[in-house]
Amino acid sequence: MPIHDLVVSPEVGFSPEVLEAYLKRTDQLKQGQYVDILRRSVDARQKNIKVNLRVEIKDTPPKVEYVEYFRKEYNVTNAKPVIIVGAGPAGLFAALKAIEGGLKPIVLERGKDVRARRRDLAAINKDHIVNPESNYCFGEGGAGTYSDGKLYTRSKKRGSIRRVFEILVAHGATTDILFEAHPHIGTNKLPKLVTALRETIEDAGGEVHFDTKVTDFFIDNGEIKGVKSEVGEHRGIAVVLATGHSARDIFRLCKAKRVKIEAKPFALGVRIEHQQQLIDQIQYKCNDRGEYLPASAYSLVSQTTLKGKERGVFSFCMCPGGFIVPAATSPGELVVNGMSPSRRDSKYANSGMVAAIELEDIPEYQKFDELAAMEFQADVEKRAWKMGGSTQVAPAQRMVDFVNGVLSPSLLETSYQPGLCSADMMEVLPYFVGKRLRQGFQHFGKKMKGYLTNEAQIVGVESRTSSPVRIPRAKDTCEHVEIKRLFPCAEGAGYAGGIVSAAMDGERCMDQVIKLYGSP
Repeated sequence: MPIHDLVVSPEVGFSPEVLEAYLKRTDQLKQGQYVDILRRSVDARQKNIKVNLRVEIKDTPPKVEYVEYFRKEYNVTNAKPVIIVGAGPAGLFAALKAIEGGLKPIVLERGKDVRARRRDLAAINKDHIVNPESNYCFGEGGAGTYSDGKLYTRSKKRGSIRRVFEILVAHGATTDILFEAHPHIGTNKLPKLVTALRETIEDAGGEVHFDTKVTDFFIDNGEIKGVKSEVGEHRGIAVVLATGHSARDIFRLCKAKRVKIEAKPFALGVRIEHQQQLIDQIQYKCNDRGEYLPASAYSLVSQTTLKGKERGVFSFCMCPGGFIVPAATSPGELVVNGMSPSRRDSKYANSGMVAAIELEDIPEYQKFDELAAMEFQADVEKRAWKMGGSTQVAPAQRMVDFVNGVLSPSLLETSYQPGLCSADMMEVLPYFVGKRLRQGFQHFGKKMKGYLTNEAQIVGVESRTSSPVRIPRAKDTCEHVEIKRLFPCAEGAGYAGGIVSAAMDGERCMDQVIKLYGSP
């Protein structure tokens, strides 16, 4: 059927009814035909903003061709068990792939289900109480469940992005994610979707266990036999380790059990918060984006030089129309992250703004060997907690004040519920990170006129950008380089970043489990 590439106004691009009328008026859509949007993106380079559309005209209503196992009834109740540690995107998608391959997934999650997690998140925001097993990072769905749900990824070689999106649509996501250039679900909709994924696993005979923290590995003659948790032993044909980038106890367990791990470069910095209206004015070049345009986003990167060494400073996990949230996983530390609801209708825009850190930048931490970057990260978070008054109140500073080395006498309103306190962020951040951020902000202020302003403030610290540890695995089989039947997976192993890449890596690891150990 005909495929058309269109350049239209925002009203046409974001209103199905207006789009249909436009196509009929231009003789591209006949009576009784249907429109299927294949791709949509906003072009804001010129003053008159346009929307790029790719549409297909069909004689039958468009439908999503769901993956094969949504058309089958699986029963793996008595099949070979495979242990999956972690119920984030990687763990859940690994479990779905196990079912498709005829294995019984047993998912062990240290945290609580999505509904029970809400109480613990409220306790962080209101009472500054951090439950180390249930928080913004740990629990059903992982860190992504209550931290936005952005689906954009560049990891196209890891697997089928379309397949991941179709699985999400089958479990409650809107079909918009199939064609948006930067798809997004929203933290208000993710809990129901994650629950639906779990129900699919359980309906097929798989198991998902909450409040089940793994405390030991059973390793014999270079082969993992299973794991021990706080509630018992769990044995299976393989173990997929999908614990996320914040499970420091698992990294320490790996080191104690002589499971090879490596220190890994990562990035650290702050969250920066502007009024969304200001970002819209800069990006859309207008005072009011109107009814149809979405809250605008940005992506910034700069190369900075300090003592002859170049390091990148870049925006990370930009949240238009969003909120800053407390993402600590243990008492005595302070971490911030960002999220957006599906409508992205908050008056604030926030983004991580971080500097790349190489292992040579932290020589004093080399005494920790494989855990050098992790211990450095932890110390920065402890310092931020102390600067915030030993609560979840976050240290903050107005943007220009930070660049100029001036303590802010007052702070702006914020979306961060626990509250802010004025601080010299150069005392919170590692010196070399703070110096690089200053350089980066000055560059970004030239690139986006109006971005560098004291009507924005930085909030610290944004430190969980990626895992500071890698658990090395064979490139072709995804199996650990030394321990047979152990499959380090996704963000926690240093092999993914974000919901979609983690989900694809979960599937990829389980594909290899099925291939190597899943035969009858």
